Amino acid sequence: MPIEDRDNAYLITHALAKDTLSKLRDVETEQVAFRKGLVKLGRIAGYEIIDGAMETEYVPVTTPLEETTGERVKGLDDVVIVNVLRAATPFVEGLLKAFPRAKQGVISAGRDEEAGMNEDGEFPITIDYVKLPEITKNDTVIVADPMLATGSTMCTVLEHVLAEAPEFENLFVLSAVSAPDGLLRVSESFEEADLLTVAIDDHLNEDGFIVPGLGDAGDRAFRTT
Repeated sequence: MPIEDRDNAYLITHALAKDTLSKLRDVETEQVAFRKGLVKLGRIAGYEIIDGAMETEYVPVTTPLEETTGERVKGLDDVVIVNVLRAATPFVEGLLKAFPRAKQGVISAGRDEEAGMNEDGEFPITIDYVKLPEITKNDTVIVADPMLATGSTMCTVLEHVLAEAPEFENLFVLSAVSAPDGLLRVSESFEEADLLTVAIDDHLNEDGFIVPGLGDAGDRAFRTT
């Protein structure tokens, strides 16, 4: 199974995930290709969650020739995907290809770049909009954001999710690229969350950006600055 345990996170090691991320990192990758790459990466990550974390069950199947036994994934209808606006939108589009019947939530969260990081390496976070579906005890919740840098945004988002539904089956924090600082902060603050990422990068610079990273995923996907 191409998911490896890396202390504070699980690393997706699927060859197509690594290939797609390499194209996303490239400064020459233009908007359309970048957005499509995030969609593809989301789909691969969704399939890896299914393969690595969801149970299967045996079911009777009638083929055109005879009765046989098949295998089905359990819980595919009990999934909630939380889109951390805005960079996660194409990422979530890919996830929905793996979980087409998932309920969806949206949280618009952004860090105050002008305020900068405090001495603890955190940014002040502004939440502009929250709309979450009902989350039941049987649900698997996937909170998706392509970049996990300081962890400030993700911790704030998770506080809102858990305030709505403190108990449910599984909680995944899914990112394309993560910094060690953010992984540590989220894992220490939310022990119930499984952190899943395609890459753990080297460090954060003084502005709180992941290095080597892939730039601002929202700006690159939507041609904003």
